[in-house]
Amino acid sequence: MRRPITSTYRLQLRGPDADPAGRRFGFAEAAEQVPYLRDLGVSHLYLSPIFTAPPTSSHNYDITDPNQVNPALGGIDGLRELAQTTHEAGMGLIVDIVPNHLGVESPHLNRWWWDVLKHGRDSEYAHFFDIDWSAGKINLPVLGSPDDTAALRIDSTSDGERVLRYHDRIFPLAPGTYPTAQSAHEKQAYALTYWREGDVSYRRFFSINGLAGLRQEDPDVFERTHQGLRVLLDDNLIDGVRVDHPDGLAAPLSYLKALRKMIGPDRWLIVEKILAPDEPLDAQLPVDGTTGYDALREFDGVFVDPAAATVLPEAESSAAAMKRRMAQSELAPEIRRLARVIGGEDVTDTLIQLLSHLPVYRADYPSLSRVTATIVADIAMREPHRCPALDTITAALANNDEAATRFAQVSGAVMAKGVEDTLFYRLHRLVALQEVGGAPERFGVSPAEFHLLQAERERYWPRAMTTLTTHDTKRSEDTRARIIGISELPDEYLCLAGDVFAETPPPDEAAGHFLLQNILGAWPRGDEKDFLERMQAYALKAVREADRHTSWTDNNAEYEAHITEWVAKVVGSDQVAAFALRLNRAGEQVSLGRKLLHLVGPGIPDVYQGQEGFDFSLVDPDNRRFVDYGPHEQAADRAKHRIVREALTLRRDHPEYFRGYRPVLACGEAARHLIGMERTNVIAVATRLPISLERRGGWGDTTIKLDGTWTDQLTGHVFYGVTTVRELLADLPTALLVQRG
Repeated sequence: MRRPITSTYRLQLRGPDADPAGRRFGFAEAAEQVPYLRDLGVSHLYLSPIFTAPPTSSHNYDITDPNQVNPALGGIDGLRELAQTTHEAGMGLIVDIVPNHLGVESPHLNRWWWDVLKHGRDSEYAHFFDIDWSAGKINLPVLGSPDDTAALRIDSTSDGERVLRYHDRIFPLAPGTYPTAQSAHEKQAYALTYWREGDVSYRRFFSINGLAGLRQEDPDVFERTHQGLRVLLDDNLIDGVRVDHPDGLAAPLSYLKALRKMIGPDRWLIVEKILAPDEPLDAQLPVDGTTGYDALREFDGVFVDPAAATVLPEAESSAAAMKRRMAQSELAPEIRRLARVIGGEDVTDTLIQLLSHLPVYRADYPSLSRVTATIVADIAMREPHRCPALDTITAALANNDEAATRFAQVSGAVMAKGVEDTLFYRLHRLVALQEVGGAPERFGVSPAEFHLLQAERERYWPRAMTTLTTHDTKRSEDTRARIIGISELPDEYLCLAGDVFAETPPPDEAAGHFLLQNILGAWPRGDEKDFLERMQAYALKAVREADRHTSWTDNNAEYEAHITEWVAKVVGSDQVAAFALRLNRAGEQVSLGRKLLHLVGPGIPDVYQGQEGFDFSLVDPDNRRFVDYGPHEQAADRAKHRIVREALTLRRDHPEYFRGYRPVLACGEAARHLIGMERTNVIAVATRLPISLERRGGWGDTTIKLDGTWTDQLTGHVFYGVTTVRELLADLPTALLVQRG
């Protein structure tokens, strides 16, 4: 019998070689937490990828064998024991699969890729990978300089196989092709090229050379890359599947139909699909919903004060410009391959222009059928000289063959690299809005929009995942809650920034604002030395991603030294510490109220590891540190932990209470400061804009009307009829009202 899914708890698994201290968090360690998570009210453990990846991988999305459960995590026997432990506790497992690509950074760890490099097109696995065979050879951009082939050597593995060695990396040799290293290299199906100039001849995950795209559109590839998953299904070890990056596939709809057929109609199936604010999830997809970035934008945005939009400054950067830049640089190999498929002369620049203006990750879903045509029309009107190239491009796209497929695949990569990984490290008006799936140009979500979107989720996608923090969020939910407070103090924040910048000038003002907000959001409640080290590491990552004055490939040592010195001075500022404390008081109120709304609202709520307590992390690897599952000692932690436990336990024990959706509206002078929702037998209310509320003197005569008698699950107090919000929220900034019977 399938275990009902009422909530999930995300666990980041890793082997001992992935941790500097040699610690493991595998299946056995996850099993140790089952009693705690059961008491927390969790119905299902949601595991990061479980199939074999390089031993040093800290995330396991670089899978090298999709059919073997990772030995570093405990192998198939360890997974079976974890499943038994969770099942005995009345809980279940959700697994994360990665159909788009495999890890090929170390070819000898991936036997399929190794065989393809060794035998070329004659390999039985040649059709597994999305390789451009018209390029002649598989180009591997690994050389440190154009003439570094002199460093090649013939070597042997421990089992006697002859290989081509380049420093600490090895590559296979076709039989009988190894008299000398240089001549052997020339005879292989692959070519080792200079990393700056190599024209990668296989589809990658975005611009990561170590992740090679799979051809899941081939039924044989689908079947042979999902045999490990089939074992888990046949043995009834799992209750659902999360699909990583389906937009990278040639045909996501067809793939998901095949996957749904494999897992059956009643198992949970969610997709990492990043939606634009006005983009619906296509109703034809045979899934239960997305992984919740759309919900994250809504739950964050409704706590933002929109009035600050005209006060806080913004960097001069546009999404289209960043996408164009990325298409011309890191993703140039994919653009060139697409242009070759389209054919015609001089189409590349217009192709980039079209891709840079698409407002969604991928526009070939039926529900988005007019998006590309609309952008084409805009370009034709604005830049008529591009019409001949547009004619050539659209003729190829209209044929709905390889050109259309590659256009859709490249579109998502351009969006992700240009916006998420570059633009969102440049903008600084309110960095809490710059999350995956975020829309910082909208500056928040009004209560009216928020309620409509929750009602829509309940109506169309009631089993979609909702979330506030993931392994990919750029800031944890509590870090963002503090930063959201800046929207209530825009003038004070600008005064702070002005004073800090005058005393300690940043290398550039945009980076200064960006980093200052992140420092305020992640401000320590613990070890200050550790905090400084974390902030300096984060600052280097952030300025390299922004790619203004330094980058991952071209480090500007002088600029980076200036950045780390500046961060140290800012972290030591008493003025910054005082402002961070002020934001923390408001941030706690936002964190508690937003958490309750998330756990009560439509969809299946996910709690990322450790987020039942307060956590002030930034982007990976900061947010993937080991979690302390010990007691929650601070008062704020106890409050958040209780909110999570009470809400999740109520969902698990009484799922029938969580149906339907109705906004809860307050009346009175501070009505705009309350945001609330009613389900069948549950009401959740939270405090919006707490700093502004305090300034105006509190709730005053603001009331809500309750039909019947309701008990606050968090305090035990009973309320009925017209109730003052002052009384309702006397103990906490949020309330969980339950009407039993």
